[in-house]
Formats: sequence, C-alpha cells, structure tokens
Amino acid sequence: MLFTNATRWTELDSPVGPLLLTADPATGALTSLSVPGQKGGRTVREGWRRDLAPFRAAEEQLAAYFAGELKEFRLELSTDGSEFRERVWAALDHVPYGATTTYGEIAARIGASRAAVRAVGGAIGANPLLIVRPCHRVIGADGSLTGYAGGLERKTRLLTLEGSL
Repeated sequence: MLFTNATRWTELDSPVGPLLLTADPATGALTSLSVPGQKGGRTVREGWRRDLAPFRAAEEQLAAYFAGELKEFRLELSTDGSEFRERVWAALDHVPYGATTTYGEIAARIGASRAAVRAVGGAIGANPLLIVRPCHRVIGADGSLTGYAGGLERKTRLLTLEGSL
C-alpha cells in the first residue's frame, strides 16, 4: 500500500513533553504541533505515515529553541483556517521572543474591533502550531496567564524559558 497522500507525522521529546508534529504529504510543510492533553490537539490517525524526513529542520530548530539558542523559527508552515483565524495566527508570528502581548493588542494588529477580542481568543486557542506559532506569548490584559491549549504549566515553562517571567 502506498502512502503518497498520507499525512506525515513524527513525535519528538521536549522539555514540555512529547510533541506530535504533522506535515503536508505533498509539500512537507509543518501543519501541526500538538502536545498530549491539548485542547483541540491532534492524535495519530489510521493511514498516517510515520516519517522523520519532513521534520528534520523542525527537530533541529526546536532543540535549539529549548536550548535557548533560537529566537525565531524559520519553517515552512501550512494551516487551514478561516480568513479571520489565518490573520490572527499570522499576527502571532510577529510577537517577538521574550515579549508578551494581549488579546486586545492582537485584535488591534489585525484591525478587529474591541468586541472581537473573544473571537481573537478563540482563534488563538485553535492555533494548530503550538510553540512554533507563539500563542503562549499572549496574556490577559491584566498581565495574568490566561488560557493555553497546551495547559498553563507549559505556558509558564515556555515564557520562563524565553525570559518573559
């Protein structure tokens, strides 16, 4: 049986637990990075093909990130969200290492109204690329660590690694 159209996947160990990565079978672009217990996270499905080859750059960059040596990921990403979600996710890419922002600031960056802050939060919560697309850098307007699909303990660890906490 050929798996030419099967989603590629691999699992990598990390300081925040195992990371499940998936890639587009045609392009090799990273399509998701999930952690166990993640709200809305992916799990391996029947028919997927385990294959480390498309993830070599991600593996190297994640290792460098966790070692404190990489501040910006340079990976080919491919997501499939609504136009609104894609705008929110793209805004996350501009939150620098070691910095935090708020849901309201993300809404303002994409030209959304203050009333859209809840929708922005929903889009951030649905981010399929944890760590690589840094939704962990988004905090509450009062500075509190609110919501993180990967769990607040992981959010705290990532922000501590980056020197934000």
